[in-house]
Amino acid sequence: MLPFRPARVPVVALFGALLAALLPAGVSHAAETREVSGGRLDWGIKTSFQSYVTGPVAQGSSELQGGAATVGGNRFRFHSAKGSYRPGSGDFEAGFSGGVHFTGHRKPDGSHELDLTISRPGVRLSGRGGTLYVDVTSKAKGTGEVTTASRVPFASLDLAGIDLRGGGAAVTLADVPATLTAQGAKAFAGYYTEGTALDRVSLSADVVAGAKASPSASPSAAPEEEKDRPKGEFTGAAVDWGVRRTFREYVTGSLAQGSWKLSDGAQDGGALFRFPAGKGSYDAGAAKLDAAFSGTLRFTGKDLDLALGGVKVAAEDGKGTLSADVTRAGGQSEKNVPLVTFDASGLKEKGGLLAVAGAPAKLTAQGAKAFAGMYQEGADMDPVSLAVPLDAKAQLPALPDLGRAAPGPTRSAPAPAATEAASSDSASSSSSFPVLPLSIGAGVLVVAGAAYALTRKRRAAAGS
Repeated sequence: MLPFRPARVPVVALFGALLAALLPAGVSHAAETREVSGGRLDWGIKTSFQSYVTGPVAQGSSELQGGAATVGGNRFRFHSAKGSYRPGSGDFEAGFSGGVHFTGHRKPDGSHELDLTISRPGVRLSGRGGTLYVDVTSKAKGTGEVTTASRVPFASLDLAGIDLRGGGAAVTLADVPATLTAQGAKAFAGYYTEGTALDRVSLSADVVAGAKASPSASPSAAPEEEKDRPKGEFTGAAVDWGVRRTFREYVTGSLAQGSWKLSDGAQDGGALFRFPAGKGSYDAGAAKLDAAFSGTLRFTGKDLDLALGGVKVAAEDGKGTLSADVTRAGGQSEKNVPLVTFDASGLKEKGGLLAVAGAPAKLTAQGAKAFAGMYQEGADMDPVSLAVPLDAKAQLPALPDLGRAAPGPTRSAPAPAATEAASSDSASSSSSFPVLPLSIGAGVLVVAGAAYALTRKRRAAAGS
């Protein structure tokens, strides 16, 4: 007589139904892929290398590219994350914009023996590890041969003790250990060997569930309707200004230990701040412009409290001035202070957009006073960029997207002393199914055991 088999089906079905009911809902969507759009990656590459470049031996410098910024004095901030995230498995992949160009050991002909550009970092994370990729242009020591490579697997990332599964509005990681790879050592022009510890990596990336973010939320969205505005007047303009890179580094560095806060519509682009909703008038014949913008920027820290608001821009005959209302510690306030002058000779109209980008700016005497004498009159400040839509269809230049930095759990690498234990914990929960609570797991096993015993009994009866 053939064995009695049909009883297996209800047992398996029962067990499967119990698991489906008891496991978290996210497990059933393990294959779901969500879009990553917006965010930042903070990484100092290697702090000792930065010190070497700017120190007495190399006597060099670093130059930011593509909207990259600095934060905390020794980290570079890359922006505008784009990629994908699978909450079921925790797999994450994203690319960021911006770059850093290092130069040092200047030669008599003006070139540099040390010449290295690292840009467009990207990360791929899965399980307990990951890889950081970068585009690299470097000049080899000794030979001076210049090589360029894209998406070089530059560093290995250690995710021991970190579980990226579970979803949410953002993926955030703090202080992830990074180690130079063999390919990274070669791309680094031989300054360091494979296995060298690099600066730790932190990132925050927005995760879009379902539909993409609304176009109206984009910083580069079209300005408000202008069909009824008087001739020569405009709305929806924006002025971008980073104040001064070294000032931002001072604010977030070890001396001031401070930060900045934006309000009234001002936006943070990392290396610059955008003051939007500009309204004013433009006389093309006289090449004269006057505009007022929204937004307030406030710097605070040790012995520091400085707010800039009510920003205005005036330009005429190729010369521009950026002014602001200045409020200092104690509530001392002064209206319409001319902070910097800038070169407005490049202010041109194209495709309905009147704009000038990266215009060199100098500090005024009043501006030097506003900064409490930290910088002298005539000091170089960050360049000014201005965009004025003269046509309703004109698009403002995109602002670097740093993401929302939404509240949520930040996955941090464990302290060195706890690494081994944390790694063990991670390994025990690294399967594609989360570990069930003991009481639930025991209940499932009891029911499954009873079902199995019933099946054996039925088989014995059928066999006899």
